[in-house]
Amino acid sequence: MKKIIFTLSFVAISLSISIAQNKWSTANPGDSWNFKNVTLSTNEGTWMSVDISPDRTKIVFDLLGDIYTMPVEGGIATPLRTGLPYEVQPRFSPDGSKILFTSDAGGGDNIWVMNSNGGEAKQITKENFRLLNNATWTPDGQYIIARKHFTSGRSLGAGEMWMYHITGGSGIQLTKRKNDQQDVNEPSVSPDGKYLYYSEDMYPGGYFQYNKDPNNEIYAIKRLDLETGETNTITGGNGSASRPVISRDGSKMAFVRRVRKETVLFIRDLTTGTEIPVCKELDKDQMEAWAIFGTYPNFNWNHNDTEIIMWMKGKIYRLNIKTGELTNIPFQVNSQLKIADALHFKNDAYTPEFKSKAIRNAVTSPDGKWMLFSAAGHIYKKKLPFGEPERVTNSNELEFEPSFAADGKIIAYVTWNDEAKGAINIYEWQNKKAQPVKLTIKEGIYRTPSFSKDGKMITFVREDGNINQGPMNIGTTGIYLMSVEDRREIKLIDNGEFPTFNKSNDRIFYQSGRYLTKELKSVNLSGGDGITHVSSSYGTRIIPSFDEKWVAFINLHNVYVAPFPKTGKPLELTPNGSNVPVTQLTKDAGINVHWSGDSKKILWTLGSQYFSKELVKSFTFLPNSPDSLPAIETSGTEIDLILKSDKPSGRIAFVGATIITMKGDEVINNGTILVN
Repeated sequence: MKKIIFTLSFVAISLSISIAQNKWSTANPGDSWNFKNVTLSTNEGTWMSVDISPDRTKIVFDLLGDIYTMPVEGGIATPLRTGLPYEVQPRFSPDGSKILFTSDAGGGDNIWVMNSNGGEAKQITKENFRLLNNATWTPDGQYIIARKHFTSGRSLGAGEMWMYHITGGSGIQLTKRKNDQQDVNEPSVSPDGKYLYYSEDMYPGGYFQYNKDPNNEIYAIKRLDLETGETNTITGGNGSASRPVISRDGSKMAFVRRVRKETVLFIRDLTTGTEIPVCKELDKDQMEAWAIFGTYPNFNWNHNDTEIIMWMKGKIYRLNIKTGELTNIPFQVNSQLKIADALHFKNDAYTPEFKSKAIRNAVTSPDGKWMLFSAAGHIYKKKLPFGEPERVTNSNELEFEPSFAADGKIIAYVTWNDEAKGAINIYEWQNKKAQPVKLTIKEGIYRTPSFSKDGKMITFVREDGNINQGPMNIGTTGIYLMSVEDRREIKLIDNGEFPTFNKSNDRIFYQSGRYLTKELKSVNLSGGDGITHVSSSYGTRIIPSFDEKWVAFINLHNVYVAPFPKTGKPLELTPNGSNVPVTQLTKDAGINVHWSGDSKKILWTLGSQYFSKELVKSFTFLPNSPDSLPAIETSGTEIDLILKSDKPSGRIAFVGATIITMKGDEVINNGTILVN
C-alpha cells in the first residue's frame, strides 16, 4: 500500500512539473514560430523613452521593445532586458537602485521593477484585463503611479491614474475616468510628493474622435493634489498640452504642444505661469491618435534643471533650455533580435465560387428540422443537418433577420432597397404558390421582427438611420407592436433592441444598454410596468428560453447558459458568477444565439458552422445529466452555402484624370483611363 501511495504521489508530482514546464509564456511561446536570429546594429531609433540616473552617470532607454543603459556621455549600450516580451518606458527610482518599466512578459502590459543592473526583475502589478503602462515613482520610492486602461463598447478605451505599493497589491484609484473613451495619461509627480500632474483628453463630444484639430485643444495638463484630492487645470488651450515632466526642484514643467505643423517643447514656470518654447525639433506627437502609451516618449531633466535629456530625430539629445542648443548623445546598440516567421495564407485573387462564412441572423424552425439565415444579402433555408442551402424567395431586395411564427409556417423578415427603403414582410415560406406580403406602410429602417405566440401580432424596432442608409424615422424610433391583420402600429418605448413576446403573450422582452452593461427588460403591451430581469457586465446578448426557465447570454464573445429564477430583482449574470450555475458553451466565440422551440437546446453559429447543445448536457444536476461535463465542442455542422463569385463585365472610363505614369517624370493632365 505504501508503495502504491508513493507511486501515485510521484505521478502527481511529475504531472505538475510537466504542466508547469509546458505553460505558455510570452518569453517562451514554443518551437512552432520558426524564429530567426537577426543582428541589430544601430545608432538611431524610433519613439524611445529616455531617463537619466539620479547620480548623473547613466542613461536608460528603450529600443524596439528592449531596454538598455549607457554612460551619460553616450557610447556602447548595455542590454538590460531583451527577448520576445515588449518592454518599454524605463524610469530610475529616486535613489537610482531600481528601474521600473512596462512589460508584457506576464501575458499583458503590467508594471515591473528590476535592479539598475537588470537583475531581479519582478512584476509589481498583476492585471489581466485592465492593463497598465506609463508608470512613474513617488519621491520616497515606495509607490508607483501608472495609467490603467479601460475599454467598453469601443476598443479605444480610456485611462485612470492608479497608485501601487512597490510590493504589489490591487492598487489605489487616484482619478476616475469621465467616460469610456477619453484618456488620461503621462503621470509626473512633484518632488515633494504633493502633486500628481497628468494629461487628459479634453476634446469636445465626450468620446474619442478621429481627425481632431491639433491646433485647437485636444489635451490639457491637470494637477491632482494628493493631500486634498482637488484637481486643477494647469495649462492647455490652442495646440494642447501633454507629456508633463516636472523639474527636479519642482519649479518648472516641461511639456509638449502642437504649434501649427510642429511639435514643440515648452517650459512652464509653475510660480509665474510663464510658458516659453525651447525646442521645435521634436518628432510629431500623437495627440490626434489613440495615444495609449502617451502622446510623446518620456524624457527627464538633468540634475541642475538646466538641461533635458530626450529623444528626437532618431537620436538622444541633451537640450539646453536657456540657449536651445542640442547636443547629440551618441549611442550604439549591438543586439540579437528574434523574428518569427509571419503568418501566411494562400488566397486566390479570383475563384468562380466561394463558401460563405459570414452567416447572419440564423434561426431554427420550431420543429428543429430547418434553419434560416441571411448571407450575401438574401435569406436562405437549409434542411438540417445536411441539406443544401437554397434561396427562400426570388426577390431582388436585400433580406435580413428572419423570424418564425410559433407554428413554423410563416416567417417575418426585413428588406431594404435604396428607392423603396425598408419594410417588414411576412411569407408562407414552404408554400410554393405564396408570395411575400409587405406589412409596413411607412418607409423606414425596420429591425428584428418577432411574432406573438398566436401569430396575430409582431413586435419590431424602428431605427433612426445611419451613414449608409441615411437619416430616417426622425422622432419615431423605438420598439413597436403591429397587428398582422390591420397593420395598426403601437409605439411601446423609445429605446431598446431585440424585442420578443413572453410565453404568456402579455409582455415584451427587450434588451437595453450600451457599452459595458446589457440588461434584459420587459414592458406590458402598452409600454408600461417596466421590469429589469437580467443584467450582464461585458455582455452583448441576453436571450431567455421560450419557457422562461433558462437564459443564454454572450459575454466577451463566448456563449453561456444559466437558470433564470424569478426573484423580483435583476439577476446579475457573469461567466464566473456564483449566484446561479453558469456553463460556458463555446471555446472562442458564438453568434446568432437562439433557443429550440421546446427550450431544450441552445443553438448558435460561428463562421460557416451551426452548433447545437442540449440543455441536459450542459449541467450535471438535471435528470439524465452526465456526472461531469465533456470538453467544449469546437466543430459544428457545416452550413455549406456555395455562391458564385461576381464577375464584372463591360468597360468603364475615368475621365478628367491627372495620370502620373511610370515613364520618368511624365504626367498626363485631363487624361482618360479605360478599364475593361
